[in-house]
Amino acid sequence: MLPAVSVCHVLEKSDIEALDAADPLARFRDRFVIADPNVIYLDGNSLGRLPLASRERLHHAVDDEWATELVRGWSQWIDEPIRVGDVLARDVLGAEPGEVLIGDSTTVNLFKLAHAAAVLAREQDPARCVLVTTADNFPTDRYVLEGLAGQLGMQLRVVATMDDVQAALGPDTALLCVSHVDYASGERYDLAGVTAMARRRGVRVLWDLSHSAGAVPIELTAAGAELAVGCTYKYLNAGPGAPAYLYVSRALQPLLRSPIWGWFSQADQFGMAAGYEPAAGIGRFAAGTPPILGLTLVDVGAQLIGEAGIAALAAKSVALTELIIDLADAWLTPVGFRVVTPRDPSRRGAHVSLAHEHARQICRALIETADVVPDFRAAADGTGTIRLGPAALYTRYGEVWEAMARLRDLVAAGGHLAFSADTGRVS
Repeated sequence: MLPAVSVCHVLEKSDIEALDAADPLARFRDRFVIADPNVIYLDGNSLGRLPLASRERLHHAVDDEWATELVRGWSQWIDEPIRVGDVLARDVLGAEPGEVLIGDSTTVNLFKLAHAAAVLAREQDPARCVLVTTADNFPTDRYVLEGLAGQLGMQLRVVATMDDVQAALGPDTALLCVSHVDYASGERYDLAGVTAMARRRGVRVLWDLSHSAGAVPIELTAAGAELAVGCTYKYLNAGPGAPAYLYVSRALQPLLRSPIWGWFSQADQFGMAAGYEPAAGIGRFAAGTPPILGLTLVDVGAQLIGEAGIAALAAKSVALTELIIDLADAWLTPVGFRVVTPRDPSRRGAHVSLAHEHARQICRALIETADVVPDFRAAADGTGTIRLGPAALYTRYGEVWEAMARLRDLVAAGGHLAFSADTGRVS
């Protein structure tokens, strides 16, 4: 449910305080490490905060499992990729048990599923030799598809936006790969609608859920989705470089063969026999030894989401982003900002992108002089956007208010002009 006080056009500080007082998720903030309360962290869409429980679980995994059990620990660790996958399926993704596997990176998982789906499509119909994505899809997705098209002798068809996808799908299309929430603009696409449209044309869809999982409702089963991947270090708070996940619907699993054959996906793993036979079920998409310590942190993050409830998290995400947009309209438009993210809550994720001709310098100045941490993403025209990513589990409405005030004051005073447009490798 939305907070008792409507966010729309609320610009009084007393109303913001009332929102925090009425926030049903406020108690979760105390379950995260807040190293410096003066720093306003609005980059949860890139890397989530550290849950206190993650420290405890990691110490337990190291001191009480690895240190004492040594190799005997594998008797309980070996099924963790599927067990934790089931937690993610239930509490975050709206999927069934045995349909989600934790492990590898988003890039590797995307390659595995895209390769398997493209090969299957061509086997079923040799005319299907085109992979389709959008120009504004996340770079790693585009790079993987470009490389895959070359390896398989297929064509990559890149359309400008999601509005152009329907016309791009035809009898020659093997796979459509798109993101649920656009990383740059924050726009959210219709998971069920796009899936149904593609399937009517005989095309399977591979969804990237990296910028939506844990922040907005995802009902993979209800949407008829068959393939998805995503990371766990954003709204799932599993830590930098945490293992990613992949989803394959149960009906599709026996039809696909992963291009990466490893001993963890071998049907008789410890038989050590010559020849490879993929395991039954979601385990056939595993490869090498899973990162057990990382899996522990994914488990913590997924359970936190489950405890809070996706409905409550999504409602607060709507309220937080609505507040950012309202304040941007009132305070930031006069100093040259433009809201890029859709204003319709059903069409946006949990972050808001603000365009400005000096976005890169403003982002640096915010971090270095105003104790506000967003991030910057470049645009094709040489400018860019500042992304503000509040996370419903730990971001207060008052923090958003204060961050927007600091941003307004910084730009109005020209405090960003002394900063270089060069952000270095990380932006």
